[in-house]
Amino acid sequence: MAITKTMASVIRQECIGTGIYSIWLEAKEIADHARAGQFVNLYCKDASRLLPRPISLCEINRDHGTIRLVYRVAGKGTEEFSHLHTDHQIEIMGPLGNGFTQQLNRAILIGGGIGIPPMLQLAKELTEQGADQVKAVLGYRDEVFLDKEFADICPVYYASEDGRHGVKGTVMDAIRSYALNGDMIYACGPTPMLKAVQAYALEHGITAQLSLEERMACGIGACLACVCSSKETDAHTHVHNKRVCKDGPVFFAEEVEWA
Repeated sequence: MAITKTMASVIRQECIGTGIYSIWLEAKEIADHARAGQFVNLYCKDASRLLPRPISLCEINRDHGTIRLVYRVAGKGTEEFSHLHTDHQIEIMGPLGNGFTQQLNRAILIGGGIGIPPMLQLAKELTEQGADQVKAVLGYRDEVFLDKEFADICPVYYASEDGRHGVKGTVMDAIRSYALNGDMIYACGPTPMLKAVQAYALEHGITAQLSLEERMACGIGACLACVCSSKETDAHTHVHNKRVCKDGPVFFAEEVEWA
């Protein structure tokens, strides 16, 4: 896998929700090799912030050599990114990690919160490649974002904590409420959601891939700061751990054990 560290030019950035930003970057080398489920590292200009910020790829436009990132401002690093404007430049490295293993059968894509953005590129790729069926289940705490983009690609089902958007409750409540069925589940979101998806998939004999959210340091598997428990022994550490940044962030449901 070709990993590139480069200065990317900002094409445009906009706020699409409370504290949520969408930014398009020109980064041809990364766009050429990236696939759905991977992420990039963004570097702050402030030298006091040494560690890069990992952000999932939301869209990839290989024809134009551009990538789209959608992120939530969660600290000083992402706050710095939110002030970038057209023609600004930012240091970036990617594509990183392992993306989704795509199968062209009946697919259910599940995204929760800031785990929704990486599912958009996956929905596009599965649809373009002729998957039998693609459905998206999106879970929000309150306000929605990226809903129109998903609706242009595939049927979308919603869940929200207050019930203003779709089913009141979780993404699993939406799946049961709408009686959704599929041969493959792809999911990205907070750990409680992924645990519920894993349990549902294993109970019903459905293959599932989970994209784990984890704090990272290096992003390339060297520092072992983002390990998760696994059923198999890791060849690098020789213990039952996997490096989320290097071995993931996408794992099959049966690989993951929760601490």
